Amino acid sequence: MTNYVLLILLFSFVSKGLCDCDKNNIIVGTVNSGTTVGGKDVWNVEVINNCTRFQRSIILQCTGFQTALPIDPRLLKKEDDHCLLNQGQPLPPFNSIKFNYYDN
Repeated sequence: MTNYVLLILLFSFVSKGLCDCDKNNIIVGTVNSGTTVGGKDVWNVEVINNCTRFQRSIILQCTGFQTALPIDPRLLKKEDDHCLLNQGQPLPPFNSIKFNYYDN
């Protein structure tokens, strides 16, 4: 009976996956850099894939996001109220993309 229960438990992990990656595995951290440009605070942003699998086509909600500091569009490309990270390319497990910005 114990082997039967273990087999069912193992099958449920395999069929569902040991790590279901979703938007909750993408962590966005913003920290004040402590520097200013033209009297405006510069912010450091790090977007982390906190999952054991590659995440691709990461789109962030960025309504109202504006920056006077150009961000490499290969890292973050704003389109309307959404921002595409890393040109939609996969972000490896536990890796991050970093950029800086300051408000207009």
